[in-house]
Amino acid sequence: MKKVAMLCAALVFSAFAADNEPQEFDGLLTTPNCAANGAFADCYLENYACGSDGCFKDIAAGERKKPNIALFQHNTGKTYLVDVSKLNLSELGEGMNKNGVVIVGVLDEKTNTIAATEFKAPPPPKKSFFKGCL
Repeated sequence: MKKVAMLCAALVFSAFAADNEPQEFDGLLTTPNCAANGAFADCYLENYACGSDGCFKDIAAGERKKPNIALFQHNTGKTYLVDVSKLNLSELGEGMNKNGVVIVGVLDEKTNTIAATEFKAPPPPKKSFFKGCL
């Protein structure tokens, strides 16, 4: 009986420990508003600055709002909010509105939010050489 109790305790502990391990999530880095509307290539830059289309009309000049960032996965169709409080926002610029971005972090299933600990930008496109006649 003692062995069964120890085994059950070990299984419960390992289940809770596995939930807090960082995972890799890949997809398109955008805003929740653009992901909800399906406007990926047509997402206006003001969405990244203040959160929605036409939001500059509602804020004073020079005032900044912290925009929400989301990761949209094409293969599953899911959108995750990304908590970037542990990351440098200037690094995220090279991955905005690009596919193939990898966010490493812990997923909170209740709020559907990834607490990001690392960001990996997609590799740049390969250089090509045109070999046709002009």
